[in-house]
Amino acid sequence: MLVDSPPEQRAETAPAPPTRRAIRVLGLFASVALLALVALASIAIGAKSLPLGDVWHGLFHDSGTYADVVVGDRISRTVLGLLAGAALGLSGAVLQALTRNPLADPGLLGINAGASAAVVTAITYFGVTSLSGYVWFAFAGAAVVGALVWFLGGSRGATPVRLALAGTAISAALYGYLQAVMIMDDAALSKMRFWTVGSLASATGSTITQVAPFFAVGTVVALLLARPLNAVAMGDDTARALGANLNRTRALAMLSATVLCGAATAACGPIVFVGLMVPHVVRSFTGPDLRWILPYATILSPVLLLGADVLGRMVARPAELQVGIVTAILGGPVFIYLVRRRRTAQL
Repeated sequence: MLVDSPPEQRAETAPAPPTRRAIRVLGLFASVALLALVALASIAIGAKSLPLGDVWHGLFHDSGTYADVVVGDRISRTVLGLLAGAALGLSGAVLQALTRNPLADPGLLGINAGASAAVVTAITYFGVTSLSGYVWFAFAGAAVVGALVWFLGGSRGATPVRLALAGTAISAALYGYLQAVMIMDDAALSKMRFWTVGSLASATGSTITQVAPFFAVGTVVALLLARPLNAVAMGDDTARALGANLNRTRALAMLSATVLCGAATAACGPIVFVGLMVPHVVRSFTGPDLRWILPYATILSPVLLLGADVLGRMVARPAELQVGIVTAILGGPVFIYLVRRRRTAQL
């Protein structure tokens, strides 16, 4: 005859169920491991795949051979993908919390439009032809539009609706200007076609060096805003009751999103869906707590961007499909599925 042990004994011998926090921490480590694998694939796979031995040699024993040169170029491409992916995902999560809009992304507040308009202006009216020149014009355009959206959105009395309306109106105007200039100037149209698609193919050490400080500053500011943004996402009255400074939080959130989106768009061109889709996926298993959403988005967004870049290199060999095209093709159906799931679509 089997006799149950006393409740106190069962409590002592039964393994304690893992806490949600422990699961989230383990998930972060798993995400980092996945990112490392995708980064390795980004270096090894291209128009011509390289054996792991050649990749290892190029990473640690560069002797100037053809394989080592290819590895060096792919390292720059991978590093830029890591930085840009993290920036897009992190800024998307910040903007969704700031505007309390699950469809918010860098395009909603006009940041991509500002960068694109600045680049076409630089090409058409200032004769800028190099990527290093595009970077600074694109970043300046994103920053100016971000400041303008904040001003038109009410500045000290900014609300999510005002910010979204101001961003949408400015985006429409800038894209009209962009199309008009490109139609009238064939040279600008030819040069802009590649940049506006979004690509990591032009990554260089110089480009990374120019934009890396902006990525670093924007990332630190965004991560530090996790707790006050949690309050803002619950509504103005609740945020005030919790002691959050609404205007300061919104201003810093706009600043971080503008810096991150501006730097990523300047270096790679406008890449869609990364900042929109990844926060949705992350929110489905972390819940609405931005203290977990932001770190997860920072890690998993580069997984999507680098994975799309690798896929684009594989499906069009010996040429390649630009990463902006791949993310758009993949993002559309996936996002439709996500928004149809009530739990994921809600903030």
